[in-house]
Amino acid sequence: MSGPARGSVPLATLRRISTTRPQVIPGERCEMCAEPIADEHQHVVGLETRSLMCTCRACYLLFTDQSAQLRYRSVPDRYLSFPDFAFDQAAWDDLQIPVGLTFLFRNSVQDRVVAFYPSPAGATESELSLESWDRVSRANPQLALLLPDVEALLIYRTDHGRGDFRCLLVPIDICYELVGTMRMTWRGFDGGQEARAAMAAFFATAEARSRPAPELQSDRS
Repeated sequence: MSGPARGSVPLATLRRISTTRPQVIPGERCEMCAEPIADEHQHVVGLETRSLMCTCRACYLLFTDQSAQLRYRSVPDRYLSFPDFAFDQAAWDDLQIPVGLTFLFRNSVQDRVVAFYPSPAGATESELSLESWDRVSRANPQLALLLPDVEALLIYRTDHGRGDFRCLLVPIDICYELVGTMRMTWRGFDGGQEARAAMAAFFATAEARSRPAPELQSDRS
């Protein structure tokens, strides 16, 4: 009795696997529990790796206590503006940022303020001296509202060389979103029209969501 035709056994195996394997559910999933999540979802920061994790609401709520000694922290949805931001061209030159915007956050693991700016290659870290940042923070006590690791101060030029700057406190995940947008749209030496339009839309959205930062207790004394 002749055996099965050559190749029929592997073919039957492939057919069985294809009909019995679990169905893949399209869309994103929580990186902690693998539950499906919507396109619009929240993030958690891994403090040691500086990685952003996409999470469901339940996992997000586990890490909202900013004072807890945990490896992860949830990124809050807070936008603040500083109408009296004291900052000029000399202060910008002191930070040594080569482009017209930067975002700064406090890294609790390294216990220092870190500055990044977007570039065609992604987020580029800038060497930020403690003295230069201390001068900015002393002139603007409200910047102490910044939560470490999960929020950033977005400082950007609003003119073309006159020394006018604005500062917003924003969730850190939108800063990385801006970096990704710049990487995809940047053309040539100065970024090009598409990158500038994307940047203007980003700032307009962030400003519209911001409310004036509250005064600190020491500011009122």
